[in-house]
Amino acid sequence: MKVAVVAEFYPRAADPVLGVWAHRQALAARDAGADVRVLVLHRLVPPRAALRAGPGALVAAARALAAQPRRATLDDLEVRYVPFFSPPRSRAYAAWGRWAAPSLGAALRALRRDFPYDVVHAHNAVPAADAVLRTAAGRAAPLVVSVHGGDVFYTAPRCAAGERAVRHALTRARLVLANSAGTAAHARALGAREQRVVRLGTDLPKSGGDPFDRPTIVTVAHLDPRKRHTDVLRALWTLRERHPRARYLVIGDGPQRGALETLARELGLADRLELAGQLPHAQALALARRGHVFAMPSVDEAFGVAFVEAMAGGLPAIGARGEPGPQEIAALGEGMSLVPPGDVEALAQRLDALLGDVHHRYEAGRRARETVERHFTWAACGAATVAAYGEAMT
Repeated sequence: MKVAVVAEFYPRAADPVLGVWAHRQALAARDAGADVRVLVLHRLVPPRAALRAGPGALVAAARALAAQPRRATLDDLEVRYVPFFSPPRSRAYAAWGRWAAPSLGAALRALRRDFPYDVVHAHNAVPAADAVLRTAAGRAAPLVVSVHGGDVFYTAPRCAAGERAVRHALTRARLVLANSAGTAAHARALGAREQRVVRLGTDLPKSGGDPFDRPTIVTVAHLDPRKRHTDVLRALWTLRERHPRARYLVIGDGPQRGALETLARELGLADRLELAGQLPHAQALALARRGHVFAMPSVDEAFGVAFVEAMAGGLPAIGARGEPGPQEIAALGEGMSLVPPGDVEALAQRLDALLGDVHHRYEAGRRARETVERHFTWAACGAATVAAYGEAMT
């Protein structure tokens, strides 16, 4: 079968980590037997953060966007970048599909001449699936839509226009793929008629990394308030006397960096916080897996690939109870602990139990890896994705 993948979040020359999970799923589907080509919606307008940073940053961001090659080969997979312009995300994200549709339509027509695709797989209802549905070439094949969380936690609840756009795309999709059962329930409430849970995966390293000398709590995530890095930092403060050598390693970047640095100074933990910034995916994985515990008590967490990536390396993980992703990971096996969202004391108690008992931590990490091996490999994801394509074609 021939599959055209359409995505907004996908690795680029200036940001090779962005949407790496979509790329890995495309590779997994290819390895499972599908013939895959990728079209990436590439917005040529710098983000507002660049505007706030000053003229120099704005010019640099604009140049980086313009410099993106229109075609690339990533891991022997053909990827085409489809440029479009649109108003700011905060005001018009629900309508980005309309802005992207003209250039996407031309790209789909050009692709179809050389690659008569059988299925279109759009990552997210908005803007990707919405843009596909606005093109004749996109409507020429069955549409599969993956819901990763943004549609149901951000776009639809934010405004009436967002809900209409998400509902329109999910209602017209032949099949909706959700990254967890909780996400599937949200998609069903927004009009999805047929849903399947297709969990993302990770590679299984032959062995864990060489552990850090100091007890290290790790989070790999964009520095955004919903990821609740501050809860981990406050839990570390609670444990400052019981675990005087423990530290917190954060891999990722984002708007909360300054706030985290300020809080660390206020708590007297500046020497225990390391902000490593955004790193290439393989480097981030290798560094994270040298830690002792992975903690990300995030909210609105539809899945959380970072959890299973850490668990594959033998790290026990801690997430927030009631969130679709962590809840499902914990239900499928051991190695994932859940604490009430926003409960710093409960988080500190769980960290204390893992940091204070080497045998308990080792066993929890071993079971975490077993859970990933049974349920969260890329091979399993690829097989499930190709099966979904086949179902959509019937």
